[in-house]
Amino acid sequence: MSVFELLFALLLVCVLTGVAAVAVLAWSLVRRADGQAVAVAELRRHLETGGLTQESQASEMRERLAQTQSVVERLGSALVARQSIEDEARSSLKRLESVIAGSSTRGAAGENILEEVLKHLPPEMLQRNVWVGGKVVELALQLPGGKLLPIDSKWVSSGALEQLAEPGLDAQRRAQLTAQVEREVERRVREVSQYIDPASTSTFALAVIPDAAYDVCRGAIVGAHRRHVMVVGYAMALPYLLTLYQLHLQFARTVDMEKLQSALIDVERHLDTLEAILDNKLQRALTMLQNTYSEGKQVSARIRSSAQSVQTAETSPSELSTEPLSLALLDSAQ
Repeated sequence: MSVFELLFALLLVCVLTGVAAVAVLAWSLVRRADGQAVAVAELRRHLETGGLTQESQASEMRERLAQTQSVVERLGSALVARQSIEDEARSSLKRLESVIAGSSTRGAAGENILEEVLKHLPPEMLQRNVWVGGKVVELALQLPGGKLLPIDSKWVSSGALEQLAEPGLDAQRRAQLTAQVEREVERRVREVSQYIDPASTSTFALAVIPDAAYDVCRGAIVGAHRRHVMVVGYAMALPYLLTLYQLHLQFARTVDMEKLQSALIDVERHLDTLEAILDNKLQRALTMLQNTYSEGKQVSARIRSSAQSVQTAETSPSELSTEPLSLALLDSAQ
């Protein structure tokens, strides 16, 4: 074998080796390209799946937002309808109140409210339509020892209370309305004080008034205490009675002391009546006697003056008649 043949063979081997290397490189590149294509396809699939998921989530969210908006709109419509119903009910209540205001039905309504408040008490603790001092009290609490606590509901006119509830009311008008409510509460307290009978009731009575009236009539409450009447609102009636019953059960006085206290209250009431008689009837009689005395003094002075004038008139003519007589005697003597 010659040198040229050897070189040709070597060159052929090199060429075949290079072709093989290029083929291997191309095959590896093809495999890598296929892997990248698969990865790109997988990534594209994931992206498409994620896009569909986001689109479905966005669509679901839009649907929920639409449902929420629909619910809110229905709720707003329901609130508007409810407001109109409440306004109509409020106006109906005002008309009903204006119908029963000032009539005997108003007192019955107050008694019904009080009955509703005290319905949780045991039946044996309450007595109804009890005769006390010739008058009928609607409710009375049976105290330990046999005495009764008169309870009466007094419905104060709500016209002034409704105006007092207005937020923009000026101070002067508020003071006028408060004074009006206090005067009416004082009048109701005088009515309740008539139910106190030392022989059968406790030494004080209980007047229950609307809570709105209780909040503004502090002065009337203090005045009611002097008349042995406790004033409470409807909301305070039940806890007040329970506390009072417990205190009376725990710290009740003896029967003799209770009778003494009742007698003292009776004496105080009679003293008030006597003072009223002295202030009204006797004072008027004294004034009339004083006026009569003054008129009598004036008449006696006029009579004395007339008598003195008559006496003066009687002495004056005698003095005048002596002068002509003396002149006549002188003439005869001459």
